[in-house]
Amino acid sequence: MPAVVTDIVAEIQALKVREDATILAHYYQEGEIQAIADFTGDSLQLARAATQVTNGTIVFCGVHFMAETAKILNPAKRVLLPDLKAGCSLADSCPAPKLARYQEMLRENGRKFQTVTYINSTAATKALCDWVVTSGNAEQIIGRVPADMEILFVPDRHLGQYLQEITGRKMILWDGACMVHEIFSVGDLIRQQASLPGCITVAHPECPANIRSQSDFVGGTEAIIRFVAKLPDSCDILVATEPNMIWQLERRYSNHRFHPVAGISCACNACPHMALNTLEKIRDCLENGSPEITWDPCFDRAGDVLRRSLLS
Repeated sequence: MPAVVTDIVAEIQALKVREDATILAHYYQEGEIQAIADFTGDSLQLARAATQVTNGTIVFCGVHFMAETAKILNPAKRVLLPDLKAGCSLADSCPAPKLARYQEMLRENGRKFQTVTYINSTAATKALCDWVVTSGNAEQIIGRVPADMEILFVPDRHLGQYLQEITGRKMILWDGACMVHEIFSVGDLIRQQASLPGCITVAHPECPANIRSQSDFVGGTEAIIRFVAKLPDSCDILVATEPNMIWQLERRYSNHRFHPVAGISCACNACPHMALNTLEKIRDCLENGSPEITWDPCFDRAGDVLRRSLLS
């Protein structure tokens, strides 16, 4: 580790004590950030972990909707996000006013439905929904929607298609997609598979159907970790999700060889929003006590939906 990084990490550790802080980090953060976190996980794990934090401050190393969720589930905590510009293409694709208009149109047409949102959405959007799902609990939550109700699933059409396949429930799908997972190239994937005979391919359900169908296993980040843990022999594993996930996989399972699946226009699909968080920004947000997630009136209703969906 370079000396400058070591110095910044030491500053962060001292500031954590001074500010009574816990650092939570998503698997899509850079490895050096995951390495200093008190807890790493997927969206569901992080939401649940946030409710167990005893410190007064949470530094959330992820994107804005994740930090919002931590604040909603912990109103009394100070929640800091190293960079407020760390957004999400999925959350941006389903603004609350547009969703509200679409829901009203469906009701005017006599449709009886419940709205299920992927956790990758704003708090204002969550406040309009009946359920919130992550890739880790989506199948279970879909099973809780009454059979006589239609399902409006927002905002990820690829995850929605995958849930239709595995649950058999027909859904009205919002036309959103993750900018990272949508641009995986099936042609490049097939070429990579041919160059690594006997390899295993794992894919996130946010990937398009052509990537999922070419994969040996489809699941969220935590499901991928569990799948790899059960593989008996050392092998090459192609990973069709945000490439920082490989840091976590290599840390746990060094007997395997992990390879990022290429995107249409690049060698790997790094999330530019996740990349906005840096060690320097973590240090600075602890030093300055900002940027901070502040309470919004929509958080009350969003909190009801989140607790019902993720904590019960």
